[in-house]
Amino acid sequence: MDTMTRMQAFIAVVDAGGFSAAARETGRSKALMSKYVSELEDELGARLLNRTTRQISLTEAGEAALEEAQEVLRRVGQLRETIEAANAAPRGRLKVSAPRAEGDGELGGAIMEFLAAYPDIRMDLRLEERFVDLVEEGYDVAIRIAALADSSMIARKLAGFRIVTYCAPQIIAAHGRPEHPSELSGLSCIVDTNARTPLSWPYRDGPEKLSVSVKARIEVNSPTAAVSAALAGLGFSRGPWPLVRTHVKAGTLVTVLDDYEFDELGIYAVYPHRERMPAKLRAFIDHLVAWYDGNRKAGKPD
Repeated sequence: MDTMTRMQAFIAVVDAGGFSAAARETGRSKALMSKYVSELEDELGARLLNRTTRQISLTEAGEAALEEAQEVLRRVGQLRETIEAANAAPRGRLKVSAPRAEGDGELGGAIMEFLAAYPDIRMDLRLEERFVDLVEEGYDVAIRIAALADSSMIARKLAGFRIVTYCAPQIIAAHGRPEHPSELSGLSCIVDTNARTPLSWPYRDGPEKLSVSVKARIEVNSPTAAVSAALAGLGFSRGPWPLVRTHVKAGTLVTVLDDYEFDELGIYAVYPHRERMPAKLRAFIDHLVAWYDGNRKAGKPD
């Protein structure tokens, strides 16, 4: 039995003036109440109560223990109330990790709408490509672009995700349209250094995975800057479809090698705990799911 239960039994016996009365008030047996108090005495290494057949009285150690036990239980009660209040309504601080490619695009818009809807939530948003250690670094949730199994427990899929290879139409006019990813190794490329392997672009050729080494005409650490470089006609680049979608529809960019891109990627919210999810985190994830779903149904495909 835990120390908290023993302290509660000790306080009940003192308040009731005896073991029998405490047993009646708590609904436990006299023997069990006596056992709890004896175990607490053993744990503390001191006698807390003087016992006679008719009455009990506190020892000097018992008086000190009573005061401390009451304070401990009071503070535990306050903590419980604080936690229950935090879980009852979305409020407090959220620490979020997300890839810059998505944070600079759709996800950024979704987050700003969420914060506008929940004024009691503060956010520490870190845009970075590395996979953070959620527990060790104190993150509440990480948004990750990966090929993960969908799970409503610790990895919840928010939406599908599409990576495309793109360039300006004048690049195609000058060099022709590449028919296989391997052709990129001899062409001018724009490299986003946020990628996990910036100079090695992954593709799929049927069931086989390919890794194509490319040479950078320019290296940037922003997917938005990569798009700007492509619009300027500096070469081929590779990045998130949402960032180039408008330009492709306008005809200022074109996609290539679409049949070789991975199709199992998704945007996931990954969080460390399966149970007792804080209201602030639940609200955030539910908002993202609804936001992405709404955008896709509104005619903005991934």
